[in-house]
Amino acid sequence: MGPLSRDAWAQRLGAFRASPSAFMAGPEGEDLGRDLLGDLRSEKLSEQTKVSLLALSMEYPAQMWPDASAAEVAATSLLDTLVLLPPRPSALRRPLLLAATTALAAGGALGPTSGASCRLLPLLLGLAAGSDLGRGFVPASEQRPLQATACECLRELESCKPGLLGGSLGLLRGLLGQEGPVQPLSLLLALALRNTLVLQSRVGAGLGGLLTDKVSPTGGGPWDWTLVEEGDGRLQPQAPSWPAAEEGEGEHSLTAREHSPEEARELRAAVIQLLDTSYLLTPVAQAQLLWLLGWALRGLQGQPPALFKPQLVRLLGTAQLTLLHAVLALKAAFGEALFTAQDEALLLRRLTLAAQHPALPPPTHLFYLHCVLSFPENWPLGPEGEEAAPLLLGPQLCRGLLPSLLHDPMALLARLHLLCLLCAEEEEEEKGQLPSPRHYLEELLAGLRQRAALDGGPRALATLCFQASYLVACCLAGQPTVLTPLIHGLAQLYQARPMLAPHFVDLLDQVDSELREPLKVVLRQVVVSRPGKDEALCWHLQMLAKVADGDAQSATLNFLQAAAAHCTNWDLQQGLLWVCRALLRAGVRGGLVDLLQVLARQLEDPDGRDHARLYYILLAHLAAPKLGVALGPSLAAPALASSLVAENQGFVAALMVQEAPALVRLSMGSHRVKGPLPVLKLQPEALEPIYSLELRFRVEGQLYAPLEAVHVPCLCPGRPARPLLLPLQPRCPAPARLDVHALYTTSTGLTCHAHLPPLFVNFADLFLPFPQPPEGAGLGFFEELWDSCLPEGAESRVWCPLGPQGLEGLVSRHLEPFVVVAQPPTSYCVAIHLPPDSKLLLRLEAALADGVPVALRTDDWAVLPLAGDYLRGLAAAV
Repeated sequence: MGPLSRDAWAQRLGAFRASPSAFMAGPEGEDLGRDLLGDLRSEKLSEQTKVSLLALSMEYPAQMWPDASAAEVAATSLLDTLVLLPPRPSALRRPLLLAATTALAAGGALGPTSGASCRLLPLLLGLAAGSDLGRGFVPASEQRPLQATACECLRELESCKPGLLGGSLGLLRGLLGQEGPVQPLSLLLALALRNTLVLQSRVGAGLGGLLTDKVSPTGGGPWDWTLVEEGDGRLQPQAPSWPAAEEGEGEHSLTAREHSPEEARELRAAVIQLLDTSYLLTPVAQAQLLWLLGWALRGLQGQPPALFKPQLVRLLGTAQLTLLHAVLALKAAFGEALFTAQDEALLLRRLTLAAQHPALPPPTHLFYLHCVLSFPENWPLGPEGEEAAPLLLGPQLCRGLLPSLLHDPMALLARLHLLCLLCAEEEEEEKGQLPSPRHYLEELLAGLRQRAALDGGPRALATLCFQASYLVACCLAGQPTVLTPLIHGLAQLYQARPMLAPHFVDLLDQVDSELREPLKVVLRQVVVSRPGKDEALCWHLQMLAKVADGDAQSATLNFLQAAAAHCTNWDLQQGLLWVCRALLRAGVRGGLVDLLQVLARQLEDPDGRDHARLYYILLAHLAAPKLGVALGPSLAAPALASSLVAENQGFVAALMVQEAPALVRLSMGSHRVKGPLPVLKLQPEALEPIYSLELRFRVEGQLYAPLEAVHVPCLCPGRPARPLLLPLQPRCPAPARLDVHALYTTSTGLTCHAHLPPLFVNFADLFLPFPQPPEGAGLGFFEELWDSCLPEGAESRVWCPLGPQGLEGLVSRHLEPFVVVAQPPTSYCVAIHLPPDSKLLLRLEAALADGVPVALRTDDWAVLPLAGDYLRGLAAAV
């Protein structure tokens, strides 16, 4: 089979990228690597196509060369192709070098027994040195790019096999002083030097003459793998970080042997040489270089950190975040040995002032705040690892970093974290002083709770309030003066907005006992003090199921008895039973027996009656320890479990309503524009046979009246189902999101519930037509409606873009049921009834080629922005 054409390769690569694993498992996957290597030498393919093939092998080396033998064959073939290239300039030399390096590194073939490794390493070192490899191997125009590529390849191989270039340190150091790419050579030398120092220290050896010996890169001798074999090949990744001075791999061994004066002098000269050229590097490369050298010299005897002082003077005022991060990493590594008290104060002041800059983008703002929170101090107080605010962060510096309700959520939480650290260190405030951080914290939390308590407020405000409460509880767990008002404030928040019960449950699961136990007591008192017929009964039952225990049994049982008469639907009955289950696990008996008997007789739902009967049987037959095990998270019974529960696990599982993945999909069709109410048309589709499907819909807030559940006796996959009609009863004409909950029975007899993706009711889904006026009276009817909108209503004009269909096509597609007067194709009068009792009137006249001016009138001013957005989006909706 001959080489493939460019189009054939394009189709093949497209199929591979769509699903690499599926392609490799197919009939063409086995030959992909072989065909790719063979067609790289074909003269029928352009260099651009060959570069695409090499890019594929570098992106997916694990799929292309799945084992060491395949990687060895691929690297050998790629090197042969590189040697066979003609001496003229070619775009393939650099990709071939990168592909061969990637194959050996990713395939695990790099080693002393690999023939391709023995060929590639001298070649790369020779290219990095700018040596003449003969036969016009490197055209003059490609020498410098190839030199940089060779350095990058060597750096990758050194990362995979630390110590690989230990014997070439002298050569690389000499190259740095010659003409050549400074950045690749600097990073390569720094990485090789760092790895060599760590590995030599582990075995108790010195550098010897490694920094002065200039070995010939193409001398023909075998590559020295001694240092690689002595190391374990695992060093910390080359990412700047702020580790403690005593952490890391191998640092403790750097002090095991002091270098000789000559070795120390050569090492110092190499480090100074790298630092002197660092200003020529990009900011990211400079940060990488500083981190590598700091890692290499930290704790090394005879190498003072003062070597970094000239760079520190240059970088203390840098505006580059990567370089600032590198400076902080150096500070964490060397502390007071490199940074004076004045340096530390200057750096902290710069961070705090920068964090207050109003024009910073959010990621940069958060970076500066993180630097302040994690500032590495010269002389930190307290035990190691304990969070604390920097000692030099005085009240004047802190004042601009205090959180405010106007900050975005992430910045507010970061600033709140700092405020909590300040509160942890605060001493008793004196009279006459400014408000203390603790007082400011209480006011901030009160403001967050006030916003979260707004009825119908965004969920993000409630989430932010609970995130802030969790952060305060974590940072100030041992501060009763902070936790006590926090607990009472959260109780008042629940009292004002019980629908936040899921947030309270999650908070109780996350916080420590210092906040969890007193908060549970207060919340239980708030719940049981409410009447059992409260509109928020479902939230009270959910909260009580979390906080109920053996304390205050009589108040809890009285609340449940009062609530039982109002638990008329399945959700409320299940919530009531979950509270009974919690009381059972807490060891409550007494009045619970009577309550379960009443529930077993009076609950309307058979499932609820069966649950109540089961709980009554368990309570009557099991002692407290066995009852706790039987009602635990798992029914895989240990030795304490009763025979009754063990023999009826299947029965209990069948009674439980289990949460399961959604086996039904729900899509929206066009809404019905007849009748007194808007009606959504829903199309269900089952993934498996399900029975007795009940779809429940809920709208957050008070936008719509409660929606009735929709029932479907049976749904089977592949069998079309009739559309479901869902009437809407808007209390105001506004879009809404419908949360959908499905309850169904599977073919195995289990009752399951699942949450379906939400449905969105658009503004246009609420449109209803007015009654059709008598023939010929349309204009008068419309003018009467038009005049009735003012003066109580509102009027506006909107430009409605037209697509290629023109005004007539736009009206027929979107507004035809609501047209009262039509003079096509230039003028239309549209009257739309918006439930419950609003109207929207449109005059579309004098259309131009690209749009039409629309005059709007409505008796409800809140409709205007919704109508404007709807009209402006009509052209795009076609």
